[in-house]
Amino acid sequence: MDWIAVDWIAVEWGTTHLRAWLIGAGAPRLLTSDRGMGTLERDGVEPALLELVGDHLSGPTPVIACGLVGGRQGWVETAYAKVPCAPPGITQATRVPTQNPHLDLYILPGVSQNAPADVMRGEETQIAGFLSQQPDFDGVICLPGTHTKWVHISAGEIVSFQTVMTGELFALLSTESVLRHSIGDGWDAAAFDAAVSEAISRPQAIAAKLFTLRAESLLHDQSPDVARARLSGLLVGLELAATKPYWLGQNIALIGTADLNRLYAAAMAAQGLTPVSQTGDDLTLAGLTAAYETLKDTL
Repeated sequence: MDWIAVDWIAVEWGTTHLRAWLIGAGAPRLLTSDRGMGTLERDGVEPALLELVGDHLSGPTPVIACGLVGGRQGWVETAYAKVPCAPPGITQATRVPTQNPHLDLYILPGVSQNAPADVMRGEETQIAGFLSQQPDFDGVICLPGTHTKWVHISAGEIVSFQTVMTGELFALLSTESVLRHSIGDGWDAAAFDAAVSEAISRPQAIAAKLFTLRAESLLHDQSPDVARARLSGLLVGLELAATKPYWLGQNIALIGTADLNRLYAAAMAAQGLTPVSQTGDDLTLAGLTAAYETLKDTL
């Protein structure tokens, strides 16, 4: 890979992945690694970062990081900012000592909520990026993923939020439960839409509805693609039923991958919602950039 002059490095480090953007002249260059926090011991974190970006360091280089790198099993555990609060920036960051003198590392904190108890690490930086582009937004941001976040935003602050484990439930049920024998890899949009509506109207029936996916496969040769779409629709519909106090009558923004944004937008459309969508990676970089702009004024 060609060497480039780097002014600073933006890092998003989660459980399964590491992303680093090299920022200098020209467009940012994204480097990726599968060495997420879930694969590393603490003494292996700095070497994993250097393995990815070390060839581009020529002197002390600011590195601003977010995500589980600041969690309990991360590089250094950073304190949470507590709601209500603005998405934390560089003034709340922890400056971390490193063995390599070319790394000038700052880790942004996550956000916590005492009652009901909830935490986030990484999503707050995407929210900071979103608000840097839309500072007057007032409403709810939904960040779909393994652990989907619903976040109430007002006057530039995170007022409250709720985490729903829809993505993880889908993964477990489709790969570890009896339903795995009936789930395919394809999709059926009509089956998804119908399942969303069923779950919103009767969330108390979900456990029974889930087993019908297996029974329909055994007795009526239900398509594995239909089963997959129905499983997803039941779980997303259950999520919408649980989070109705967040989205009812609100402006909604979706921050996630293009596929997940489309899925959630389709589920919300039946509820009369027309969310705006932006990709999470773009907003992570925007949030880290906002932090760097503040830091740059002090360097």
